[in-house]
Formats: sequence, C-alpha cells, structure tokens
Amino acid sequence: MADILQLYPVTQQQRALKGLYLELNLCEQAADGDVLIYSNYIASVDGRISLRDDDSAEFVVPESIANKRDWRLYQELAAQSDVMLTSARYFRQLAHGKAQDLLPVGGGPEYMDLTQWRQQHGLKDQPDVVVISNSLDIPETALEEVQDRRVISCTSERAGNAQRERMESMGLTVLVAGRERVEGKQLRQLLIDQGFRSAYMIAGPEVHRTLIADGVLDYLFLTTQLSLLGHDAFHTILSGQLDQPVDLHLQRLYLDQLVSSQQLFAQFALHPV
Repeated sequence: MADILQLYPVTQQQRALKGLYLELNLCEQAADGDVLIYSNYIASVDGRISLRDDDSAEFVVPESIANKRDWRLYQELAAQSDVMLTSARYFRQLAHGKAQDLLPVGGGPEYMDLTQWRQQHGLKDQPDVVVISNSLDIPETALEEVQDRRVISCTSERAGNAQRERMESMGLTVLVAGRERVEGKQLRQLLIDQGFRSAYMIAGPEVHRTLIADGVLDYLFLTTQLSLLGHDAFHTILSGQLDQPVDLHLQRLYLDQLVSSQQLFAQFALHPV
C-alpha cells in the first residue's frame, strides 16, 4: 500500500513502507577499506526518545511513540548491517528483561523477507555485535542470548585486566579503542580491521555523542512521531557537550500518512555527500 509521501527530494511521490530503507543498500556504500556507520532513533516532536520509568528508574521508549511501522524501518536498517553497535547498558537491561529487543533480523514471519534479503546480499543470517563499554560490566546471562553470532567487546585502557580476562573467558573478543574512554576514530578503525563494511549504532545518547564528536558517524535516521510528551526526566538523541555544532545534511524525508501514527522519517548525512 502506497501510504508514504516523499517530501524530499521533492517529488510528491507515493511510496510503500516496506522496502523504503532497504533500497539504500547501506551494506554496499562503504569504499574499499572503510566502514559506513549509521544510527537510528524515534523521538517525539519535543525531542524525547525515552522517559524514566518511576518503578524501575530505567529510561524506556514511551509506548505512545513506539509503533510497528517505525519498527519495520528499524529492522530494515538492521538487515543492512554487518555489525550492530550497542552498549553494556543494553545487555544489563536484557538480563533483567527490560531490553527493547534481542538484536534480531527477521524475527517473526512479517520480517522473513529481511533474512532472505541478507542472504541475497551475501550477509550472515544475523549481524555480529560490538558492545561498547568502558567498565565491561556485562552480565554473562545476557550474553547467552546471542550465542548465534560473534560478540566483540570494545573498551578503553581504563578497564582492568581482571575485567578483560572475565570477558574473554566468556568467549568474547576484547579490543581496546582509547585510553580513558572508547574513542570514535579508534573504534572505526577496529571495525575496519575486523572486516566490517556497515555498522548500525543502536546505543544511547552518550555513545551517539562520542561518534558524532569524533566525526565518525555517517548517517542519522530519525523518526519523529508527531506528538508532544513533556516530562522532566528524559533522554534526547544526544547527551554531553560538543566542541562545536555539527551540521546535518538532509538526504530523504517522508511523511507517514496513516492517521493512527502520523510521523516523519528522515535520513541525514553528517558529512557533505
């Protein structure tokens, strides 16, 4: 069903949701010896990507903006990745049953076309996982959920030998990408050294800031749900300080015309294209 209106580039063309992002072929965009890194968020018009839950004190995506149509595009972005970049916080949430999802591609019959798409493009059934963590506080029970793929822990020199040895004893590859913290440029080089061509960042705003501040994020995909949430305890797509503003270059903009979930789908480049 053609229920997506393309606003930019200006064509007024009607599009179908299914396949909207798959046509980008992100897994084939990186030049030889390079990697494409992209991120994705859903936010309200007032910028909330998560609100603090009073019971658990965890920050979670509000139910009022989470929706299956945005999740379809999340899955399409995941389907194009060699590796998904996440955080130790995600695995701690996973261990307590609080994680949004299990980093799948093609989970359920409605997403089986994505598994087929990966096979057609020479990708493994599931992307590998890089866990970005300075502390290496990663529960072993959560790692048991992703035994079907390679898991790499990327940390800084600040992590002690005991923590590194513990991770390695659990079957993880531990790589160091920075002194006091994981640094974006070193992380990017490690991804290249491991042979990855497309990396999908699904971590929180702190990791997002690192990638942006260090100039290694290529694309930002942002779904804006047309609502206002308010709330004083919230996260936005970025935390911390930037030395200077970072310009975004609009690549694509779509309007989801379903009355039940009006939202905008946007792709931004962080470097001139």
